[in-house]
Amino acid sequence: MNEHSNVVKVAQVFNNGRSRAIRIPKEFEFEGDRVEIRMDTKGDLIVHPLKKGSLLELLATMEPLAEEDRMPEIDDPPPEPVDLGWSDEK
Repeated sequence: MNEHSNVVKVAQVFNNGRSRAIRIPKEFEFEGDRVEIRMDTKGDLIVHPLKKGSLLELLATMEPLAEEDRMPEIDDPPPEPVDLGWSDEK
């Protein structure tokens, strides 16, 4: 349980463009500007604030690519010299 577990507030719902929005009361203020929202089987909305993670944290959650998904080795020799027909001499 957290410090807000027993706090109940009524929030205003309003239109924001073509979406519906909920004004979050100050008592439930949180850091960040993104949330995960889902509806449970009873129809209750659950809003979970998302914390910004670092790139390293994101990469740590990912599985390595399977061998068949990796890029093949490519024979990439240096380019052949090309004569452009001009020189630096005047």
